[in-house]
Amino acid sequence: MLISAIQTDVAIGDPDINLRILEQHVATESAQGSRLIVFPECFVSGYCFASREEARQNAQPVDGPFTQTVVKLCRQNDCYVVFGMIELVDECDIFNTAVLAGPQGIVGSYRKIHLPWLGVDRFTTHGNRPFTVFDIGDFRIGMLICYDAGFPEAVRNLALDGADIIVLPTNWPPGAEQMAEYTINTRALENSIYFLAANRVGTERGFQFIGCSRICDPAGKTLISADHQEECVLRVSIDPGLARRKRYTRVPGQHVIDRFADRRPEMYGRLCEPHSLPRPGRDESSPIS
Repeated sequence: MLISAIQTDVAIGDPDINLRILEQHVATESAQGSRLIVFPECFVSGYCFASREEARQNAQPVDGPFTQTVVKLCRQNDCYVVFGMIELVDECDIFNTAVLAGPQGIVGSYRKIHLPWLGVDRFTTHGNRPFTVFDIGDFRIGMLICYDAGFPEAVRNLALDGADIIVLPTNWPPGAEQMAEYTINTRALENSIYFLAANRVGTERGFQFIGCSRICDPAGKTLISADHQEECVLRVSIDPGLARRKRYTRVPGQHVIDRFADRRPEMYGRLCEPHSLPRPGRDESSPIS
């Protein structure tokens, strides 16, 4: 399957402009044969909102007008699209959400579980649903968002549930260069899966975004990357068989690698215990407002 990561700027508070950008890329990429097209985090609305109320005013339900238009585009072009949005629930809760749309409609969505003290994530609610793998044709796809990639447990959950590829709509700012350069490859390698990170570019309310989108194969090799802050498209072909091969025989009878079979989950109990360190920025006693 041919897949595409769209590294693009986003217009804050203007979903109509962002929809036109999406329409252009979906038409171009599907004409090239791409079946999966991934856009950045909070693509519908932008990211750098100054208050919960402003963020809520720029939120939509998952099945709202933007998504319904994307579904129509998927049907017309026989493709799947992942994009980020601020999800409005019951006119109250807001989540940082990634949506997967396809020819059959809304395939699924994911609510960001790990929230940094940055941008709209200061005001959104922690994701409250389990990690989920979705079928798209012959592929199984998992979704995470930005900061989630810094938590290996999140990726491992999706890999154990059979994901062939994990897509990461993201808004990496300066300071995330090492995440782009090293972590994406590491997550792909340690889980033997494909990993696609689609970051945005441009400047929004004083925050710059670094680009550096990339796609890695199950061996942790960078298949294609954008080592810059310019708009571009990354397009590459992937094979689900490579992601489902977890056992590697390098020297028969002498050197075999199987990172799933060799796990020792009975020794990992500490990972499930709550941490005891303070949370600056989210602690009620924090001076940050």
